[in-house]
Amino acid sequence: MSWQEHRQLSERLRIVRQQLGGLFPHWRLGVSYSGFSEALAAQGPELAASVIVQLRRRMRAVAGPRQLVDGWLPLAVDGSRVECPRTAANEQTLGCAGKTRTAPQLALTALYHLTLGLPWDFRTGPGTDSERTHLGEMLLGLPPEALLVADAGFIGYELCRRVAAESRSFLFRVGGNIRLLTELGGDCEVDGQTVYLWPNKQQQRREPPLLLRLIKLGSGRRQVYLVTNVLDVERLSDDQAAAFYRQRWGVEVFYRSFKQTMQHKTLASRTPINCEQELMWAVIGLWLMGLLALPALVVAGQAPSRWSPAATRDCLRRRLHGDHRRRGPKLVDQLAAAVKDNYQRRRPKQARDWPHQKREPPPKPPNIKQATKRQRQRAQPLLTQIMRI
Repeated sequence: MSWQEHRQLSERLRIVRQQLGGLFPHWRLGVSYSGFSEALAAQGPELAASVIVQLRRRMRAVAGPRQLVDGWLPLAVDGSRVECPRTAANEQTLGCAGKTRTAPQLALTALYHLTLGLPWDFRTGPGTDSERTHLGEMLLGLPPEALLVADAGFIGYELCRRVAAESRSFLFRVGGNIRLLTELGGDCEVDGQTVYLWPNKQQQRREPPLLLRLIKLGSGRRQVYLVTNVLDVERLSDDQAAAFYRQRWGVEVFYRSFKQTMQHKTLASRTPINCEQELMWAVIGLWLMGLLALPALVVAGQAPSRWSPAATRDCLRRRLHGDHRRRGPKLVDQLAAAVKDNYQRRRPKQARDWPHQKREPPPKPPNIKQATKRQRQRAQPLLTQIMRI
């Protein structure tokens, strides 16, 4: 249903019933959309969890050696919000985290595999939910070789400490809202690289400082500051960190494909529970679409990054509408050809003047201060508790 172009959910169900009836005549299919939505609300979460496990297993099988890059499983994390209809139930339950008079929203936070261009995991919730909270819920399911890559909105003492406590690694951009300390008195400090993240509030000073490595990319006004709990340069070099952070933009492209290409910018369900189910299965639908195309691309010698969601969407819609009965290329060959354009653009693709476009300034450099004598004295009893990877 998430692959259909029709706006009304009942119409999507009617079309899908016709398509499945032609492909699988022996299946017994329900008729009522209300009955379908009630069954999905009751069994959807458990069913989705099982499906996600199978999708992730399929990713490992298809990716093979592409799953890891220099021993890392690079996962970008970012969040977005999806609007819901302005019904009384949605406004009362879901809330809104945007501007005044904005529609009710659902929050979506995704872990995105940087080399395969597909989700690895995701969480949904009311529009007021925190991205950091969603990420914290996904930590337990991460393999040990996972490397979380995120922009400056995720950096924070509590989250970084929790990631380190789970023996996982991160590479976060850091901005002017964060204070980092140097020369706090720990072992093996490297000048210009070793920094500490420590809460400012006095009541939190009983917590140990986090020993991090500072990585500077670029120069001048475009300089980017990254911090990681991977202290060994041989395990994660500055060049590797720079490459992973540049690839982080792929998660932004994923959200664009989800909202614009698949037309899920605004949901159609009129109740909160149905909105959450619609959003969850829409993400799974795009995930499954990528997994259908990825094996065909690999066999054809194409890189996974060449996958085109728009071309794959059109290919699958044509086949589901009956083109499979006609003579022509096989589905696997059509999916192998569903790749991005090769030509080089001579001008920007984005609109010249789009009033809703965000124009937020880039994060400022972090506030890096040399530790005072008093801070070093307070840190000494806690330095033995420093968490490192």
